[in-house]
Amino acid sequence: MSGVRLRECEQSDLERFFAFQLDREANRMAAFTREDPADRAAFDALWRRITADGSVVTRTVTVDGEVAGSIMTFLRDGGGTEVTYWIDPARWGRGIASQALAALLDEVETRPLHARVAKDNVRSLGVLRRNGFTVVGEDSGYAAGRGEVVEEYLMRLG
Repeated sequence: MSGVRLRECEQSDLERFFAFQLDREANRMAAFTREDPADRAAFDALWRRITADGSVVTRTVTVDGEVAGSIMTFLRDGGGTEVTYWIDPARWGRGIASQALAALLDEVETRPLHARVAKDNVRSLGVLRRNGFTVVGEDSGYAAGRGEVVEEYLMRLG
């Protein structure tokens, strides 16, 4: 899919981001989400913190000019720089996340980069592996998106 691009996030993108994360299956797959994805005040507060943090790189993923998701890097407490992404569930299975991550990796030179993925999230695991991430450990924790403890892979690039 050659129409996948990254651009600076704009305030107007947040409406789409909020709508994407309301999808029940997307929350289950992501696992480690907010307790209540429908809590708009919590969503807005999170994005205020994200945009105020100069160390966070946030990008809007577009496909042929339409907002298709978000991707970012952030500093995890004691864990280095981590990458995360959220793609519109209606667009899953089209290679968008893989291409968006590849574009972000071209832009962000920080290495190593880290990622975390629920062990059973095979699509996201594939996205990370296609972009050179390897499993370097395992962890588990309470995942609000599932309401249970979930095992995850810790991944690294570089």
